[in-house]
Amino acid sequence: MNPSKVIRENVEKLTDLPNIGKTVAADLARVGITSPDQLKDQDPYDLYVRFCEAFGEKQDPCMLDVLMSVTDFMDGGDARVWWDYTAERKRLYGSGNIEK
Repeated sequence: MNPSKVIRENVEKLTDLPNIGKTVAADLARVGITSPDQLKDQDPYDLYVRFCEAFGEKQDPCMLDVLMSVTDFMDGGDARVWWDYTAERKRLYGSGNIEK
């Protein structure tokens, strides 16, 4: 969902989260995340690794930005567009091959 349309009190399903549409919701389900509450206290990098393993290949680093956005939101942060997290991701993990 577009972050500007997210209402925290109305978040019930994955597609109610900022930056999550049907495709990413299905991808999250593939790694065992089926409800927003399951994203609380999750490490976005660990989720990204699970994505890579589930799909059998390294995922686009922007997926880590998305995961950072939804885990931050579920831990009480504001609903923000995923690219707001790009600079932080690059600072924490580098810009190319993501290594923790």
